[in-house]
Amino acid sequence: MPLDQLFAILACTLLAGLSIFQGALAAGAPLGRLAWGGNYRVLPAKLRIGSAVTIAVYALFAYAALAKADFVPALVSESFTAVTVWVMTAYFVLGVLMNGISRSKPERLVMTPTTLALAALYLGLALH
Repeated sequence: MPLDQLFAILACTLLAGLSIFQGALAAGAPLGRLAWGGNYRVLPAKLRIGSAVTIAVYALFAYAALAKADFVPALVSESFTAVTVWVMTAYFVLGVLMNGISRSKPERLVMTPTTLALAALYLGLALH
């Protein structure tokens, strides 16, 4: 299996897990200490909506990874997909920093390595 396809599969697996997690948050699961700054056990309505929207964003991220690895056709062009994957790499690097400085210890311990893995996978995709 080509490396870019492995990166895409692993990234999509992590994004699927995060989507399930965000769905649970949106449904009111008491997991809020792991997300959105960790200020709430159960997220307030505004952040629950944010979690629901995040699922759609993750779907777009996954599509870009799959397109970059040639599993699915690019929506616009291959060059647009390449730039998009670089932007997502930067987004996840920023996520590592933001999760790393979170006041919530559970968020730091769980989400920092998760976003670091996604940053590395998207970097791998961007470079291939």
